[in-house]
Order: sequence, then structure tokens, then C-alpha cells
Amino acid sequence: MSCAIHFEHVTKAFPHHSGQMLLRDRLRLLLRPSSRNRFEALKDVSFDLATGESLGLIGPNGSGKSTLLNLATGLAQPDGGSIRVNGKVSALLELGAGFHPDLTGAENIRVNAALMGLTRRQVNQRFDEIVAFSGIREFINEPLRTYSSGMAVRLAFSVAVSVDPDILLIDEVFGVGDEAFYTQCVEKMHSFQRAGKTIVLASHNPLLITKFCQRGLWLDRGRVMASGPAQEVIDAYHGALTEAH
Repeated sequence: MSCAIHFEHVTKAFPHHSGQMLLRDRLRLLLRPSSRNRFEALKDVSFDLATGESLGLIGPNGSGKSTLLNLATGLAQPDGGSIRVNGKVSALLELGAGFHPDLTGAENIRVNAALMGLTRRQVNQRFDEIVAFSGIREFINEPLRTYSSGMAVRLAFSVAVSVDPDILLIDEVFGVGDEAFYTQCVEKMHSFQRAGKTIVLASHNPLLITKFCQRGLWLDRGRVMASGPAQEVIDAYHGALTEAH
């Protein structure tokens, strides 16, 4: 079976924001960064995900899940280690990421679909399908700033799945939106799996992960704590939480 995503000893650090500083001190940190002024979001992370598999990322806030997804999309580059991603990637990360509040829903569809690699002709061909899936046709010509968070998620998910990706990356957005659209998203993701697509889902909801994912990866403070069958990883994570309390 071919490999869709490969992480090998991946490390990623970000600079700490130190508040107010003299200009000379800030320039010194930019020119000569110190490890003491950097936060390691991922530390020596390694895993392989085969084509057609689904991986659930679990862990507390700040554990590195979103950083891992950003690296997989290519939006960020690792400081150490290597990453290989084989196939077209579509990502649904931060709520409203890539959307402009002053553009209408229709305009945001066209801009985001183009950014995801669709040609103008492909966007035109799929536009009605995207709008129909989102269920917000009556608001599609209104500015995004007038949308509720649930409506914005509907639009973002509709665009993300419309590009027919090989790999779908999702970062905890299913908590927003109504039950009908949630059911619609669940069926769409199951159809992706039946078609042999690869899915990586970051979520705090263990039921969501076991619904979709064969495998799990538990991150804590940037390190891999456990990797394996999804239910076993979730049990280990919850067991550690229980012991800590």
C-alpha cells in the first residue's frame, strides 16, 4: 500500500512573543535567535499514513495538532526532519481561514476554490453543487461578515470537499453548525473513505475519531505519546487524564 503522508523526526518551533522590547533587543533576537526564545510546537514527530487510511489526532490544546496539519498542507515548513505528502490536499483548518469578510459567499467560493487549484471553468462547473451542499443559497450574495459561524463552516466545508482531494485535513470544526449539516458532512466523509481517500482529523471528540479513523495519534507538548489503533490511543489518552486527576 502506498504512503500518503510521511513524517520523519519532524521538529517545528515558533518564536515566543516577549511583549514590549527595545528595538535593538528585538533586532538582536531576529539576527541571533536563541532557543530560549523559541517554543517547540512539534518535537521529533514520526509517523506514516497509508493511502486510504484515516488518522485521528488527539491531545490537549497546544499539543501540536494544528501545527502538524499546517505542515502537512505545506503552509509551514519544518525546522528539522522531513515530510512527504503524496496527492492533492484540501484542508479545513481555522474557522473562516482564507475567507474575506467583505466578500460575498459567492466571491469567497470562487477565490478559495481557485486557491485550492481549480480552474475558472472547474469553479463554474461546480459552483451550483458547492452552493447546494452548503445549504445557504439565499445568503450566497451577502457579505461573509453577515454570516453566522455555522454558515461560514458550511461554506468552507463545501469548498474543501468540492476540489475532490486525495487527502482531506480537518481541524476541529464539526462542533459548529446544525445537526442536519453535521449528518451531511458525515456522509460526505464516509463517501470519501469508500473512494479510497485519506483523512486526517484533529478533534477533542473521541466519538468522532472512532467514527472515522482506524488509527490514532496522541500528541502532548509536541511529542508523540501513543500511536496505533484509534480506540487504543484514545483509551491511553483518557487513562492518562484520569491518573493526572
